[in-house]
Order: sequence, then structure tokens, then C-alpha cells
Amino acid sequence: MAKCAFIGLGVMGYPMAGHLAAKGHEVTVYNRTHAKAEAWVQQHGGHAALTPAAAAEGAEFVFACVGNDDDLRSVSIGEGGAFETLGEGAVFVDNTTASAEVARELHAHAAEKGAGFIDAPVSGGQAGAENGALTVMCGGDKAEYDRAEPVIMGFAKACKLMGPSGAGQVTKMVNQICIAGLVQGLSEGIAFAEKAGLDPKEVVAAISKGAAGSWQMENRYETMADDEFDHGFAVDWMRKDLAICLGHAREIGASLPVTALVDQFYGEVQRMGGNRWDTSSLVKRLR
Repeated sequence: MAKCAFIGLGVMGYPMAGHLAAKGHEVTVYNRTHAKAEAWVQQHGGHAALTPAAAAEGAEFVFACVGNDDDLRSVSIGEGGAFETLGEGAVFVDNTTASAEVARELHAHAAEKGAGFIDAPVSGGQAGAENGALTVMCGGDKAEYDRAEPVIMGFAKACKLMGPSGAGQVTKMVNQICIAGLVQGLSEGIAFAEKAGLDPKEVVAAISKGAAGSWQMENRYETMADDEFDHGFAVDWMRKDLAICLGHAREIGASLPVTALVDQFYGEVQRMGGNRWDTSSLVKRLR
């Protein structure tokens, strides 16, 4: 069992930290809204800190799951950030979906302190976090990853080191690129079935076990057919992730024509007022 800190108690971080506590780790939490940290302690035990630095003090592993690059810099190297007290030999595990650039930057900062840094974005959404069944893709030094992996597995069903610092974030970019195309294809299929006079639920039930099947189809087709879009990852967050993908593609000279197009479609969904709808809401713009 390890002494851990967890920074960021959003829809992902709150249950992830809870799974660490349930596994017997000693967990100190920090959240920008302190009342949420106190509520977590009431539910799971442990301690609530007033700053990331206070949470990280004496911790062997410091986890973070925040919004974006700027949020991550703030809670790590900003004033009162975790790196102020990050101890020699400690490992900072970042579960934020962020850029590879910030991962490499913080890896270098951690190394100056004799500490480790693992970029470890997750896939599986809120349900995966609540069920302790996330997929975690990591970048960093193998020795530090090997130490962190057993702790990470407290909230994961799979965890893999993909390469050096930043490789986890690049792998998450691939994940989001693939999801974008799948959701658009599923949306077009459902909308097409509706306009053709078919029951989209019956259609998808018929095709889902064949070559067209996917996680998105299996888990989202019924709610998409019912015009319900409060079941997962928000459009605003998907656009943030796709911006990271498209920016990195420009840096390395990769072509992402479908991803760029779907990103524009998500922009249309935002203009429809769907900022907090889940990503399957692409179908709404086709109706």
C-alpha cells in the first residue's frame, strides 16, 4: 500500500481516487472547490488538502486529473503546486488528457527534483472510472512506470507503457481520432435508417454483431435513437481533445481529414447549445 495524493475530483477523478482508497492506499485529495474534497473524505476516508502542494507532501505517488494543459501546469508547477513538495523518488502520474508537449515539460521539471513523471491519460469515460475499468496509456521511464503500474491498476482494467515521455498522450490522441470517425459513422447510419423508415434500434441490433460493430454502437445506439445525450464525455471536452490531435498532426505532418471534419461538426453541435451533451450527439445535426 502506498501514500498517494489525488489532485482533481471531477467526474473522472472523484471515483478514481475512491478506488485507490478502496484498495487500501492512504489518499490525500485536493480539489479547486474544497467542499468537494471534504465530501470525498466523508465518503472514502483519507484527508483533504487546501493546496496541491499540501496534498503532495510526503506522497509516493501524486495523481492528477484536471481539465487541460493550463490547469495541469497550475496544479503542478504553479504557485502552491504539487512540485513544490514533490519528494525525491516520488512519481507524478498525470491522468489528464493533455498535450505531449506539456508531458515532456513536466517530465523534465520532475527529473530536476529527482522525481518521476508519467503521462497516463485514460479511456473509458465516467462509467469506466466509476467501475474501476479504465484503460490507461502511459509515457515515461520504464523504472518509474513499473513502480506506478500496480497502483494505477487500482482504477484500471488495462495499463501499458507506450514509450518515452509524451507517448501516452500521443496514444490518447489516436484513441480520440478513432472515436471521432466511429461516432460520425454511427450517427449517419442511425439518421439514414430513420429517414428510410426503419426502426434504428432494430437495425443496429441486427448489424451490431457483425463487421460494423463497435463499443460506440453497443453502448450508445439506444440513447442516440431516443435523442438522449447525457450519458458520457461532453462535446466541449471532445473538441478540446480534437484540437490537441489536430495541433500535433500539424507538428508532425500527419493528415487527419476525417478528424478535422468531425471537429467542425462538433462545432455545429456547440452552436445548437450542445456543449454539455455527450459525444454521440453528432446525430442531432443530421435530424
